[in-house]
Amino acid sequence: MEEARNVNAPKTGATPGTTAVKAGGKDTRNTGPGRLLIAVYAVFAISATARAGYQILTKFSEAPLAYLLSAFAAVVYLVATVSLAKPGRTWFKVSVVAVLVELVGVLVVGALSVFDPVQFPHETVWSLFGRGYAFIPLLLPILGLVWLYRRRPGKIPATA
Repeated sequence: MEEARNVNAPKTGATPGTTAVKAGGKDTRNTGPGRLLIAVYAVFAISATARAGYQILTKFSEAPLAYLLSAFAAVVYLVATVSLAKPGRTWFKVSVVAVLVELVGVLVVGALSVFDPVQFPHETVWSLFGRGYAFIPLLLPILGLVWLYRRRPGKIPATA
C-alpha cells in the first residue's frame, strides 16, 4: 500500500535515505564556520589588494610578474569572498571555481618561486606557498573546498 504524503509538510527535497543540505530551505554555506571562512577570505582580499596596489604603484618595474600575480590573487580572494557569502547554486559554482583557481595558483606560484626564484625577486601572496602569510594561502583553499563539499547544494546520503 502506498503511503499518503502530508501536503502541509515542508518540502526539503529529500527522498528516503537522503538528507537535504539546505536546512529549512536556506543555504548553509555562509553560516557557522562558513562565516569565519568568509571573514578570512575578506581579510586576504583586502590585504592582497592593498599590497598589490602599493607594489604596482611604487615599484612595478622591479618585479612585474610577482606584482601582477599579487593583483590576480587579490581578485581571486575577492571573488571567493563574495561568492561564499551569496546563496544559490550559481554562487556555489563560482565559489568552487574561485577556490580551485586559488589552490592551483598557490601550488604553481609556490613551486615556481622555489624552483625559479629569479622570476620572483619579490614575494607575492602565493610565493613559497604563502610563507609570508604563515602558509594560510596554502591551507585556506583546502579548507574552503572541504567546506564547499560538505555544504554543496542537492542531496547527500544520510549517515545513520
